[in-house]
Amino acid sequence: MKTLALNELRADAPMLCAGHAACPGCIDALSARHVLAAMGPDTVAVIPPSCMAIIAGPQPYSSLKIPVYQPTLEASAAAASGLRRALDAQGKRDTQVVVLAGDGGTYDIGFQCLSSAAERNEDFLYVCLDNEGYMNTGAQKSSSTPHYAKTGSTPAGKLTRKKNLTEIMAAHGVPYVATASAGHMADLTRKLTKAKSMRGTRLLTLLIPCLDGWGVADDMGLAAARLAVETGAFPLVEVEHGERWTVNSAKTRPIGDYLAVQRRYRHLGAEQISALQDEIDAGWARLQRLAALNDTPV
Repeated sequence: MKTLALNELRADAPMLCAGHAACPGCIDALSARHVLAAMGPDTVAVIPPSCMAIIAGPQPYSSLKIPVYQPTLEASAAAASGLRRALDAQGKRDTQVVVLAGDGGTYDIGFQCLSSAAERNEDFLYVCLDNEGYMNTGAQKSSSTPHYAKTGSTPAGKLTRKKNLTEIMAAHGVPYVATASAGHMADLTRKLTKAKSMRGTRLLTLLIPCLDGWGVADDMGLAAARLAVETGAFPLVEVEHGERWTVNSAKTRPIGDYLAVQRRYRHLGAEQISALQDEIDAGWARLQRLAALNDTPV
Protein backbone atom coordinates (compact mmCIF):
# COMPACT_ATOMS: atom_id res chain seq x y z
CA MET A 1 0.00 0.00 0.00
CA LYS A 2 1.57 3.28 -1.06
CA THR A 3 1.57 5.91 1.68
CA LEU A 4 -0.97 8.63 0.93
CA ALA A 5 -0.62 12.34 1.46
CA LEU A 6 -2.35 13.66 4.56
CA ASN A 7 -4.91 15.55 2.53
CA GLU A 8 -5.95 12.32 0.74
CA LEU A 9 -7.08 10.59 3.93
CA ARG A 10 -10.53 10.67 5.48
CA ALA A 11 -10.73 11.14 9.24
CA ASP A 12 -12.51 7.77 9.57
CA ALA A 13 -10.17 5.80 7.30
CA PRO A 14 -8.22 2.93 8.91
CA MET A 15 -4.60 3.95 9.43
CA LEU A 16 -3.22 0.38 9.30
CA CYS A 17 -3.84 -1.69 6.18
CA ALA A 18 -4.55 -5.39 5.97
CA GLY A 19 -1.81 -7.59 4.54
CA HIS A 20 1.00 -6.32 6.78
CA ALA A 21 3.88 -8.54 7.88
CA ALA A 22 2.95 -9.17 11.52
CA CYS A 23 2.74 -12.70 12.90
CA PRO A 24 -0.78 -14.20 13.08
CA GLY A 25 -2.41 -13.05 16.31
CA CYS A 26 0.23 -10.35 16.89
CA ILE A 27 -0.72 -7.89 19.64
CA ASP A 28 1.79 -5.40 18.26
CA ALA A 29 -0.29 -4.90 15.13
CA LEU A 30 -3.55 -4.80 17.10
CA SER A 31 -2.15 -2.17 19.47
CA ALA A 32 -0.73 -0.07 16.63
CA ARG A 33 -4.10 -0.17 14.89
CA HIS A 34 -5.80 1.42 17.89
CA VAL A 35 -3.00 3.92 18.51
CA LEU A 36 -3.15 5.12 14.92
CA ALA A 37 -6.96 5.26 14.95
CA ALA A 38 -6.82 7.50 18.01
CA MET A 39 -4.14 9.76 16.53
CA GLY A 40 -5.98 10.22 13.21
CA PRO A 41 -4.78 10.95 9.68
CA ASP A 42 -3.05 14.26 10.51
CA THR A 43 -0.13 12.36 12.05
CA VAL A 44 3.49 11.61 11.24
CA ALA A 45 5.03 8.43 12.65
CA VAL A 46 8.62 7.74 13.66
CA ILE A 47 9.42 4.01 13.64
CA PRO A 48 12.94 2.75 14.45
CA PRO A 49 14.17 -0.80 13.68
CA SER A 50 11.76 -3.11 15.54
CA CYS A 51 8.88 -5.49 14.97
CA MET A 52 6.81 -2.41 14.17
CA ALA A 53 9.24 -1.44 11.41
CA ILE A 54 8.69 -4.88 9.85
CA ILE A 55 4.93 -4.44 10.14
CA ALA A 56 5.06 -0.95 8.65
CA GLY A 57 7.21 -2.09 5.73
CA PRO A 58 9.58 -0.05 3.55
CA GLN A 59 8.78 3.36 2.15
CA PRO A 60 7.23 4.45 -0.15
CA TYR A 61 5.18 1.26 0.24
CA SER A 62 3.87 0.86 3.74
CA SER A 63 1.04 -0.70 5.70
CA LEU A 64 0.51 2.69 7.39
CA LYS A 65 -1.57 5.30 5.59
CA ILE A 66 0.39 8.17 7.08
CA PRO A 67 3.94 9.44 6.51
CA VAL A 68 6.54 7.29 8.27
CA TYR A 69 10.15 8.17 9.04
CA GLN A 70 12.42 5.27 9.97
CA PRO A 71 15.52 6.54 11.85
CA THR A 72 18.36 4.56 13.40
CA LEU A 73 17.55 2.48 16.48
CA GLU A 74 18.89 5.01 18.98
CA ALA A 75 17.52 8.19 17.38
CA SER A 76 13.70 8.02 17.60
CA ALA A 77 13.25 10.82 20.13
CA ALA A 78 15.69 13.09 18.27
CA ALA A 79 13.91 12.41 14.98
CA ALA A 80 10.54 13.14 16.57
CA SER A 81 11.92 16.36 18.06
CA GLY A 82 13.18 17.49 14.67
CA LEU A 83 9.94 16.64 12.89
CA ARG A 84 7.92 18.49 15.52
CA ARG A 85 10.03 21.63 15.14
CA ALA A 86 9.89 21.45 11.35
CA LEU A 87 6.10 21.11 11.42
CA ASP A 88 5.83 24.01 13.85
CA ALA A 89 7.99 26.15 11.57
CA GLN A 90 5.51 25.42 8.76
CA GLY A 91 2.59 26.41 10.96
CA LYS A 92 1.36 22.80 11.25
CA ARG A 93 0.91 22.82 15.01
CA ASP A 94 -2.06 20.46 14.90
CA THR A 95 -0.19 17.67 13.11
CA GLN A 96 0.65 14.97 15.63
CA VAL A 97 4.09 13.35 15.89
CA VAL A 98 4.04 9.82 17.32
CA VAL A 99 6.91 7.41 17.92
CA LEU A 100 6.16 3.69 17.64
CA ALA A 101 9.21 1.95 19.11
CA GLY A 102 10.00 -1.34 20.80
CA ASP A 103 11.51 -1.79 24.23
CA GLY A 104 14.99 -2.36 22.78
CA GLY A 105 14.89 1.08 21.17
CA THR A 106 13.34 2.65 24.27
CA TYR A 107 14.54 1.04 27.51
CA ASP A 108 18.02 0.37 26.09
CA ILE A 109 19.54 1.76 22.91
CA GLY A 110 17.27 4.79 22.57
CA PHE A 111 17.02 5.73 26.24
CA GLN A 112 19.70 8.44 26.28
CA CYS A 113 17.97 10.19 23.39
CA LEU A 114 14.54 9.83 25.02
CA SER A 115 15.78 11.16 28.35
CA SER A 116 17.33 14.19 26.65
CA ALA A 117 14.10 14.94 24.79
CA ALA A 118 12.12 14.59 28.02
CA GLU A 119 14.48 16.99 29.79
CA ARG A 120 13.68 19.53 27.06
CA ASN A 121 9.98 18.57 27.17
CA GLU A 122 9.85 18.09 23.40
CA ASP A 123 6.31 17.92 22.05
CA PHE A 124 5.53 14.40 20.83
CA LEU A 125 3.81 11.19 21.93
CA TYR A 126 6.22 8.31 22.40
CA VAL A 127 4.53 4.89 22.34
CA CYS A 128 6.70 2.01 23.51
CA LEU A 129 5.41 -1.31 22.19
CA ASP A 130 6.93 -3.38 24.97
CA ASN A 131 7.31 -7.07 24.12
CA GLU A 132 10.03 -7.43 26.75
CA GLY A 133 12.92 -8.39 24.48
CA TYR A 134 14.61 -8.08 21.11
CA MET A 135 12.02 -10.29 19.49
CA ASN A 136 12.58 -9.86 15.75
CA THR A 137 16.28 -10.77 16.03
CA GLY A 138 15.96 -14.00 18.00
CA ALA A 139 14.20 -13.11 21.26
CA GLN A 140 17.23 -11.88 23.18
CA LYS A 141 16.77 -10.16 26.55
CA SER A 142 16.46 -6.41 26.97
CA SER A 143 16.38 -4.39 30.16
CA SER A 144 12.59 -4.68 29.88
CA THR A 145 12.76 -8.49 30.15
CA PRO A 146 11.32 -9.58 33.52
CA HIS A 147 13.18 -11.45 36.23
CA TYR A 148 13.72 -15.18 35.51
CA ALA A 149 12.31 -15.02 31.96
CA LYS A 150 14.07 -17.35 29.54
CA THR A 151 15.31 -15.70 26.33
CA GLY A 152 17.77 -16.45 23.55
CA SER A 153 20.55 -14.77 25.55
CA THR A 154 19.38 -15.90 29.02
CA PRO A 155 18.67 -19.62 28.49
CA ALA A 156 18.61 -20.29 32.25
CA GLY A 157 16.44 -17.23 32.97
CA LYS A 158 17.27 -13.54 33.35
CA LEU A 159 19.00 -12.79 36.64
CA THR A 160 17.95 -9.15 36.99
CA ARG A 161 14.61 -7.38 37.30
CA LYS A 162 12.80 -5.41 34.62
CA LYS A 163 13.77 -1.74 34.41
CA ASN A 164 11.05 0.54 35.81
CA LEU A 165 10.70 2.88 32.84
CA THR A 166 7.51 4.47 34.15
CA GLU A 167 9.14 5.75 37.34
CA ILE A 168 12.28 6.83 35.49
CA MET A 169 10.33 8.89 32.96
CA ALA A 170 7.99 10.27 35.62
CA ALA A 171 11.08 11.57 37.43
CA HIS A 172 11.71 13.83 34.42
CA GLY A 173 8.51 15.71 35.33
CA VAL A 174 7.03 15.41 31.83
CA PRO A 175 3.30 16.07 31.39
CA TYR A 176 2.18 12.46 31.00
CA VAL A 177 3.53 8.95 31.54
CA ALA A 178 1.23 5.93 31.47
CA THR A 179 0.97 2.19 30.89
CA ALA A 180 -1.81 0.53 28.93
CA SER A 181 -2.78 -2.69 27.20
CA ALA A 182 -4.89 -3.81 24.26
CA GLY A 183 -6.40 -6.26 26.72
CA HIS A 184 -8.06 -3.31 28.49
CA MET A 185 -9.30 -1.33 25.53
CA ALA A 186 -11.39 1.31 27.29
CA ASP A 187 -8.41 2.30 29.43
CA LEU A 188 -6.10 2.36 26.39
CA THR A 189 -8.48 4.51 24.35
CA ARG A 190 -8.97 6.97 27.20
CA LYS A 191 -5.24 7.35 27.73
CA LEU A 192 -4.56 7.86 24.03
CA THR A 193 -7.24 10.55 23.85
CA LYS A 194 -5.81 12.23 26.94
CA ALA A 195 -2.23 12.09 25.69
CA LYS A 196 -3.24 13.46 22.28
CA SER A 197 -4.86 16.49 23.89
CA MET A 198 -1.69 17.45 25.77
CA ARG A 199 1.53 19.20 24.75
CA GLY A 200 5.07 18.26 25.71
CA THR A 201 6.71 14.86 26.07
CA ARG A 202 4.21 12.07 26.65
CA LEU A 203 5.15 8.40 27.07
CA LEU A 204 2.69 5.52 26.78
CA THR A 205 4.04 2.00 27.34
CA LEU A 206 1.89 -0.80 25.94
CA LEU A 207 2.51 -4.42 26.94
CA ILE A 208 2.82 -6.60 23.83
CA PRO A 209 2.80 -10.36 24.53
CA CYS A 210 5.09 -11.85 21.86
CA LEU A 211 3.54 -15.12 20.79
CA ASP A 212 6.77 -16.69 19.58
CA GLY A 213 9.22 -15.03 21.96
CA TRP A 214 7.13 -15.66 25.07
CA GLY A 215 5.84 -19.04 23.94
CA VAL A 216 2.17 -18.05 23.96
CA ALA A 217 -0.46 -19.78 21.82
CA ASP A 218 -1.58 -17.86 18.72
CA ASP A 219 -5.04 -17.24 20.19
CA MET A 220 -3.80 -16.31 23.70
CA GLY A 221 -2.17 -12.93 23.15
CA LEU A 222 -4.98 -10.85 24.60
CA ALA A 223 -5.55 -13.34 27.41
CA ALA A 224 -1.88 -13.06 28.37
CA ALA A 225 -2.12 -9.26 28.27
CA ARG A 226 -5.13 -9.35 30.61
CA LEU A 227 -3.42 -11.78 32.98
CA ALA A 228 -0.39 -9.48 33.18
CA VAL A 229 -2.65 -6.72 34.46
CA GLU A 230 -4.79 -8.90 36.74
CA THR A 231 -1.73 -10.42 38.47
CA GLY A 232 0.03 -7.08 38.91
CA ALA A 233 2.90 -8.03 36.59
CA PHE A 234 1.95 -5.05 34.40
CA PRO A 235 -0.20 -2.63 36.42
CA LEU A 236 -2.08 0.09 34.57
CA VAL A 237 -1.01 3.49 35.86
CA GLU A 238 -0.74 7.11 34.79
CA VAL A 239 1.48 9.89 36.14
CA GLU A 240 0.86 13.56 35.47
CA HIS A 241 3.76 16.02 35.66
CA GLY A 242 5.78 13.49 37.65
CA GLU A 243 3.65 14.02 40.75
CA ARG A 244 0.10 12.73 40.48
CA TRP A 245 -0.01 8.93 40.34
CA THR A 246 -3.21 7.04 39.54
CA VAL A 247 -3.53 3.26 39.53
CA ASN A 248 -6.11 2.15 36.95
CA SER A 249 -6.18 -1.60 37.61
CA ALA A 250 -6.60 -4.10 40.42
CA LYS A 251 -4.40 -7.05 41.42
CA THR A 252 -6.78 -9.98 41.73
CA ARG A 253 -4.84 -13.11 40.75
CA PRO A 254 -1.58 -14.85 41.72
CA ILE A 255 1.42 -14.44 39.44
CA GLY A 256 1.42 -18.18 38.74
CA ASP A 257 -1.69 -17.77 36.56
CA TYR A 258 0.26 -15.45 34.26
CA LEU A 259 3.42 -17.54 34.19
CA ALA A 260 1.51 -20.71 33.31
CA VAL A 261 0.50 -19.53 29.82
CA GLN A 262 4.10 -18.73 28.77
CA ARG A 263 6.86 -21.10 27.70
CA ARG A 264 9.57 -18.67 28.85
CA TYR A 265 8.74 -19.44 32.52
CA ARG A 266 8.32 -23.22 32.35
CA HIS A 267 11.76 -23.80 33.89
CA LEU A 268 10.76 -22.10 37.16
CA GLY A 269 10.37 -23.99 40.41
CA ALA A 270 8.09 -23.15 43.32
CA GLU A 271 10.80 -21.13 45.07
CA GLN A 272 11.33 -18.82 42.08
CA ILE A 273 7.61 -18.38 41.54
CA SER A 274 7.25 -17.42 45.20
CA ALA A 275 10.11 -14.92 44.81
CA LEU A 276 8.38 -13.37 41.81
CA GLN A 277 5.14 -13.12 43.78
CA ASP A 278 7.03 -11.25 46.52
CA GLU A 279 8.44 -8.84 43.91
CA ILE A 280 5.00 -8.22 42.45
CA ASP A 281 3.48 -7.64 45.89
CA ALA A 282 6.24 -5.19 46.85
CA GLY A 283 5.85 -3.28 43.60
CA TRP A 284 2.09 -3.13 44.03
CA ALA A 285 2.45 -1.78 47.57
CA ARG A 286 4.82 0.91 46.27
CA LEU A 287 2.27 1.99 43.65
CA GLN A 288 -0.40 2.28 46.33
CA ARG A 289 1.87 4.51 48.40
CA LEU A 290 2.61 6.75 45.40
CA ALA A 291 -1.09 7.05 44.57
CA ALA A 292 -1.91 7.81 48.22
CA LEU A 293 0.37 10.85 48.07
CA ASN A 294 -2.23 12.54 45.85
CA ASP A 295 -4.46 12.91 48.90
CA THR A 296 -1.72 13.93 51.33
CA PRO A 297 -1.81 17.64 52.30
CA VAL A 298 1.38 19.55 51.52
